[in-house]
Amino acid sequence: MPYTLIIDIAVAVLLVVTIAYAMTLNKRLTRLRKDKKDLESLARTFGESTMRAEENINQLRTVAQALDIQMERAQSLRDDLAFLADRGGSTADRLEELVREARDGLGVVPKPPGASTAEPRPAPKVELSRAEPRRKKSIEGDDGVEPRSEAERELLKALRDAG
Repeated sequence: MPYTLIIDIAVAVLLVVTIAYAMTLNKRLTRLRKDKKDLESLARTFGESTMRAEENINQLRTVAQALDIQMERAQSLRDDLAFLADRGGSTADRLEELVREARDGLGVVPKPPGASTAEPRPAPKVELSRAEPRRKKSIEGDDGVEPRSEAERELLKALRDAG
């Protein structure tokens, strides 16, 4: 056998192997191009999702700041309400003391709870000239300090108007 025939057969076999390899490589390149498009789509979607997430985080920060402000206001109102409740309790105690003094001054004996009377008596008119300075002092406060909140000022004004 001539050497040229052997070389031609070897070249033909190598060409067949090269063609098969080229076809495999072409399929892989086609898949890579398709995957590239999918990857670009995925990257675009990821970018949009990231932007939306950043916007939502900014909105959450804004809402959190608004809630912090409302919490501070609520805390302030709670403190004012607790102060007013304490002041109301001490004012009620002072009023009770004034009523006792007025009863003692008139010689009126309070009836026990549950006792009924046939005919209610009108309340006696009491001269509170000596109780007046105490009442005024209790409205202004024990220490003469101005009220802390507008609600307290309104309450004190209502008490002055009622008395």
